[in-house]
Amino acid sequence: MDRRHLLKLGGAMSALGVGAPFALQLAAAGSAAGQSAPDYRALVCVFLFGGNDSHNTVLATDPDSFGRYFTTRNTGSDPIALLPVGTAPTPPGQVNPVTGRVSDLGSPEAWGGVLPIAPRTVQKIPDGTSASTRTFGLHPFLGPMQGLFNQGRLAILANVGTLIQPTSKAQYQAKSVGLPTSLFSHNDQQSTWQALSTEGARTGWGGRFADLMAASNGSNTLFTAVSAAGNAVFLSGQSVVQYQLSTGAQPAVVITGQQGTSLFGSSLGPSRVKDLITDTSLPSNFAADYSSVVARSISAATTVNTAFAQGIVTAVPAASAYTNPISQKVETNTLALQLQTVARMIAASSTLGVKRQVFFVSLGGWDTHDFQNTTQPNLLAKVAHAFAYFDGALANIGGIDRRGQVTTFTASDFSRSFTTNGDGTDHAWGAHHFIMGGAVNGGDIYGQYPTLGVDIGGFNNPDNINGALIPTTSVDQYGATLGRWFGVSDSDIDVIFPRLRNFPTRYLGFV
Repeated sequence: MDRRHLLKLGGAMSALGVGAPFALQLAAAGSAAGQSAPDYRALVCVFLFGGNDSHNTVLATDPDSFGRYFTTRNTGSDPIALLPVGTAPTPPGQVNPVTGRVSDLGSPEAWGGVLPIAPRTVQKIPDGTSASTRTFGLHPFLGPMQGLFNQGRLAILANVGTLIQPTSKAQYQAKSVGLPTSLFSHNDQQSTWQALSTEGARTGWGGRFADLMAASNGSNTLFTAVSAAGNAVFLSGQSVVQYQLSTGAQPAVVITGQQGTSLFGSSLGPSRVKDLITDTSLPSNFAADYSSVVARSISAATTVNTAFAQGIVTAVPAASAYTNPISQKVETNTLALQLQTVARMIAASSTLGVKRQVFFVSLGGWDTHDFQNTTQPNLLAKVAHAFAYFDGALANIGGIDRRGQVTTFTASDFSRSFTTNGDGTDHAWGAHHFIMGGAVNGGDIYGQYPTLGVDIGGFNNPDNINGALIPTTSVDQYGATLGRWFGVSDSDIDVIFPRLRNFPTRYLGFV
């Protein structure tokens, strides 16, 4: 080690302060020693609990596709069909010339047309459509996502879902191929997306990734799989245990009592409580083991809170205020708060000495059987607001652009039915998802965007079964592509995704 390197190492350790845990000082030493060749990478899973209606998220806007879409969805007591590209918003109280209905803030008439996007790769014209070329758009409240797509940092994966093997409509109807268990069940499909198995699964593919990458994090393996959204099977590994963080607050982890300056009026109280709950010299093995776990938890909390107190972490900005586009009221965007916590953890990664991390955040409320026009737009706007915030925060972490080291992707139970039930949608199957990051081959749509339309009047949609799309890309292919970028070997990917061999394409090229 040369003199300059030694001074850099000493500066990193002194910045932690005298009271910092020794393990954290060692972690900082490792970080300082490795700053000349950073190889940090993180995956961030954004789970949309309840099943997002992707038909109103990413749309085919060519006349043939949009005509079938609009005809099907522009019905019911509160039609959910969005308006064509270029349609101007109709002020509340006035009649929209396209639909003939009076506009209000909770109706598509007031939002204007869908936002156009131009994928870099021309999409194949699927069977059953007469379009000469396909064009696309996003929900009117996804303006920030449109910007990220145009800048090349956001990609779209079309019609992905849980599959055993490639499945055609004829095979589905004849039941001649294996199908995922409990296809339209929330709990089972949430678990299948996260763990490739129905409810009751013990390990998720994010946790399995963490198992394989934990060694890269040295002594701080506890910070390999981190959730800002509570317990998630996605992060459960065979050896790695997910670490759960609170959101939007300092310190990052709060253990009451032992961190205070007094307890019941005694300044010695907190330290005495800590001594009691971490005492391992107990006659019961169970009690001793429990005390050891509590001691490790307190130590880990101290490590994280010390790291979060560093300037590089506290400098991570908060998201701007979020306004509900329907109610026009300021709301808390819980997804942005969770991503703020993730951004702070990424900022602390050098201090903690971690090189590989998998994160989990979530946003609920997507089960839009009713009132979809006032529920989904607000949720989509929150996703767009949170993604734009996270992209901006990662662009400057201590003066370094970290976006190329972080890949963020969405997942959800399933999509919604192409048909409307009057003012909402029901459970379906294949869905479209977003992938964001500096390493993402953005500005493009991957996978086959499906044929749109219901079977009526002699039209037979090869991708549709009872209003649900049969996925043309599997969750296995989605996860394998992310895992390969993360550093998981081909052989380990085959173990984690044993059904991957059933599909002709292993990796999808979006990253």
